Amino acid sequence: MSEKSSSSDEDVDPESGQPVELGGILSKWTNYIHGWQDRWVVLKNNTLSYYKSEDEREYGCRGSLCLSKAVITPHEFDECRFDISVNDSVWYLRAEDPEHRLQWIDSIELHKAESGYGSETSLRRHGSMLSLTSAASALSSTSTSSFKKGHRLREKLAEMETFRDILCRQVDTLQKYFDNCADAVSKDEFQRDRVEEDEDDFPSSTRPDGEFNHNNNGSKEKLFSPASPKGMNGIDFKGEAITFKATTAGILSTLSHCIELMVKREDSWQKRLDKELEKRRRVEDAYKSAVNELKKKSHYGGPDYEEGPNSLINEDEFFDAVEAALDRQDKIEEQSQSEKVRIPRLTPVPPNDVYSTIGTHRFASKVEEMVQNHMTYSLQDVGGDANWQLVIEEGEMKVYRREVEENGIVLDPLKATHAVKGVTGHEVCHYFWDTSVRLDWETTIENFNVVESLSDNAIIVYQTHKRVWPASQRDVLYLSAIRKILATNENDPDTWLVCNFSVDHDNAQPTVRCVRAKINVAMICQTLVSPPEGDKEISRDNILCKITYVANVNPGGWAPASVLRAVAKREYPKFLKRFTSYVQEKTAGKPILF
Repeated sequence: MSEKSSSSDEDVDPESGQPVELGGILSKWTNYIHGWQDRWVVLKNNTLSYYKSEDEREYGCRGSLCLSKAVITPHEFDECRFDISVNDSVWYLRAEDPEHRLQWIDSIELHKAESGYGSETSLRRHGSMLSLTSAASALSSTSTSSFKKGHRLREKLAEMETFRDILCRQVDTLQKYFDNCADAVSKDEFQRDRVEEDEDDFPSSTRPDGEFNHNNNGSKEKLFSPASPKGMNGIDFKGEAITFKATTAGILSTLSHCIELMVKREDSWQKRLDKELEKRRRVEDAYKSAVNELKKKSHYGGPDYEEGPNSLINEDEFFDAVEAALDRQDKIEEQSQSEKVRIPRLTPVPPNDVYSTIGTHRFASKVEEMVQNHMTYSLQDVGGDANWQLVIEEGEMKVYRREVEENGIVLDPLKATHAVKGVTGHEVCHYFWDTSVRLDWETTIENFNVVESLSDNAIIVYQTHKRVWPASQRDVLYLSAIRKILATNENDPDTWLVCNFSVDHDNAQPTVRCVRAKINVAMICQTLVSPPEGDKEISRDNILCKITYVANVNPGGWAPASVLRAVAKREYPKFLKRFTSYVQEKTAGKPILF
């Protein structure tokens, strides 16, 4: 998949300061029938649009997204894929490689940032206005509601207003009294000064004695009368002082009461605030949890829509999607096979005694147990067993199935018998077991690796299979062993066997990306030789390989039973024919390997 960009090396136009236009080919998920399709995608003016091809731009776009509120999510596992969602609309896109994906994501984020939404300044501006409005509204509602409910506090404030008026009048009265007292004292001092001057002028007539003047007859006469409290504008100083004291005491008492009411009101509001904060915390936690769950759940119709017992896809749609995906894989495989030039591989074949001996590795006893079980039960004739149903018969090949379900999961054992001319049992089992040629004939594998080599005839293999949407991707970890079982009767042929069964290994733990399947598979082969005519040597025309293939697979997860059985019925015969044709092609013209 190629990608063409109409943008320059810079992300921003130096003249306008705006992000430049970006255009190129991206794979877009269409639906569960057609899957990924190449589309011409254009990023311009904060809008992402797509066309069926670059040549059809003149006919108008097939869809567009405004990026102002878009959420761009790089895929967790697929390094080339990213998703763009706006509300309920989701676009699933794949670039040619991780570098192009990063280029698209950066450009989209730049357009989004320049749109005026989501930037730090705009958020701060809108947030400040929102805060001011909310604060004003909250203050208004709080003021009115609190005083409507707090009648006692309002009454106390009214009392404080009355006390203030009384106290102001009393202060004015007392101030007048103090002013009069000051005037009286001034007059008294003036009169005393005059009396002293008179005594200096007439010392014999008068003798000052305190406030009195002694006459000749011995009587005392007041020179001036002291100021009387009641004599100054009729003010009762003692009464005013008592009233002033009572007023201030009332003010202090009312203040204390107001403070007490405000403390209680503060406690009440604090409790309400704590409750509101707790509600907000719970709502935020629920929101975060819902967002996380939404991220885990795949969008209906998208490429991540997983299988499951609660799947919204009915069995017919599920089957159509699986069948369409398998058809696409077949077409891709046919094209690759026609273009592929196979390079001959010379794989060394160990001597037969290596295949005949029981290994000494830690799984040796388990391998021997599995070999004996297959030799005992897998080779039994299925003709008289009513539990086995013949589902396919094509020439020499017959495929049987026995329907088994456990906890709603289909675990149907499959058994196939076939007869192939021109190859031996050793050759068939060798190519079935040899990992160096695995990808030449196995089309369902995405990748694999040998986790551990136990011996010359036993290895542990981890492999992931290509995902067939809407089913989840599967992986499997299994031990593969090849054995030669010597015949007990000299007239019977030897038996070659490859058994693959699931095991656990520390270096290949299950992952969240794939569903771990469990398998127990065996390829059992016997070589029949017909005598050549005259003195001719045995050729490939004289040999026939009888194959018995058995498979017990636990898919590890739920899928519709009808779909699994239909897929097995379709794929197993194709696999067996493809593999045996490959062996015939590889061994043609080569020495016979018995």
